[in-house]
Amino acid sequence: MPEKSCARKKLSREEEKELDVKIGFMEGVVKRDPAFVEALQILGDDYTRRGKYVAGLKVDEQLSQLRPDDALVKYNLACSYSLTGNYNQAIAALEKALTLGYRDFRWLARDPDLSDLRLHPLYKNIRAKVRRMKAKKG
Repeated sequence: MPEKSCARKKLSREEEKELDVKIGFMEGVVKRDPAFVEALQILGDDYTRRGKYVAGLKVDEQLSQLRPDDALVKYNLACSYSLTGNYNQAIAALEKALTLGYRDFRWLARDPDLSDLRLHPLYKNIRAKVRRMKAKKG
């Protein structure tokens, strides 16, 4: 599953309409099969792209229950927590993602979904953990 796309990109009116149709379709798919991981991943990403961060968070929490050991699922959960202002939970999810093997440190440092979180005092723990991981690798 790819990282969430830039959540803050302004969509055109036509893009919004297309995304709303896609969301409606994926909501129907997920309603019929609440454990359909791939459909949930698409729906969560689409909610985030549409600016529906609380709905995206609910999907990411559901995915986290279905895939508790998936580093990318935890990373996306951290993004959703960050976008909804739940910074302590975002830090915890990000630490778990790193523990589970998330290693795209370059994206982590510039992901717009985490821009507010990077200003939080607890984010220094993430920076320190990444430095230690890079030092072990190098």
